Amino acid sequence: MGILDRKLAIGTILVIAGTGIGASVGTYFRQQQPQQPIAISNPQDSSISLQPIVARSIDSQQSNFITAVVEKVGSAVVKVDASSTIGKNPLQQNSDSSSSQEHIEQGTGSGFILSADGKIVTNAHVVDGADRVKVTLKNGRVLEGKVVGIDRVTDVAVLRVDAQNLPTVKLGDSERLRPGEWAIAIGNPLGLDNTVTVGIISATGRTSSQVGIPDKRVNFIQTDAAINPGNSGGPLLNQRGEVIGINTATHADAQGVGFAIPILTATRISTQLFATGKVRHPYLGVQMIPLTAELKAGIAREPSLRSKVTAERGAIVMEVMPRSPAALGGILPGDVIIKVADRAIDTPNDVQQQVEVSKIGKNLKLDVN
Repeated sequence: MGILDRKLAIGTILVIAGTGIGASVGTYFRQQQPQQPIAISNPQDSSISLQPIVARSIDSQQSNFITAVVEKVGSAVVKVDASSTIGKNPLQQNSDSSSSQEHIEQGTGSGFILSADGKIVTNAHVVDGADRVKVTLKNGRVLEGKVVGIDRVTDVAVLRVDAQNLPTVKLGDSERLRPGEWAIAIGNPLGLDNTVTVGIISATGRTSSQVGIPDKRVNFIQTDAAINPGNSGGPLLNQRGEVIGINTATHADAQGVGFAIPILTATRISTQLFATGKVRHPYLGVQMIPLTAELKAGIAREPSLRSKVTAERGAIVMEVMPRSPAALGGILPGDVIIKVADRAIDTPNDVQQQVEVSKIGKNLKLDVN
């Protein structure tokens, strides 16, 4: 047997003897390959010096960051079952038909535990109008939930359960999110408890109009992590296992397009709900449209307008509600709001967001063209 044959034979033996060390065999032969030509004095010499090869087994229990997040947070995610009793139609009180009987409407969503003494956050649409709320922990323990407060404007609701030493989540910073970051959703879609899906942050600052729910005052987080019916109210997490949003909605005409309420918004609302059971939202009392180059050019061509728009960007006031804060402050239709609280304005949504974080009863500075 020649030296080449011996090398091939040894290589075969090593691959068979140690699973996963084929790469080490290749490394050995590369190490044995001479840098300079050498003379073989005795072709019959079968002694070959081998480098020690250590086979390392793969740890099948090794986890990645996703499993680590699930293990860390999963026990603080709950299933929320809400039910409401629909009474008889008063016109059919004496009817024997089944349509006149009371029936119960049920819905399922998700939530997460904020405090060890039983404070829970979910979506308003999960528990709105419910007579009874049942909260199920990951370990199967069932608790009776009490709805403390609901805010339909932001779709945030808070519950309480009578329990102690419950697992809790850690809150993150939704203001610093960047598209492309990891996003992990945990919830109960279609009643499938503690389902985990993974994606990325697709975008931030999606307006309620873009999402298709224009009556909400939220700048949504967009994600491609799968969100389905039953995920509503569950947490959207970053790679560190911190809650960055509340999973809320999906786009009806697309797949992989889901939306979450930023946790900064949810925290501001839930704090008020736990304190007073309700939320008071500030408002200006105006209807606006964004100022665009096309709109500005159209206004310039309109001879009936006695004034011209000189601003390059902002929100044009189309209507002012009577006796509203805007009316009392002297805002008129045709004004262009270019700054609110010294923040530059590009769209009506920018105005809305600055108003939302302002204080009721306090002055709010507007720069108007």
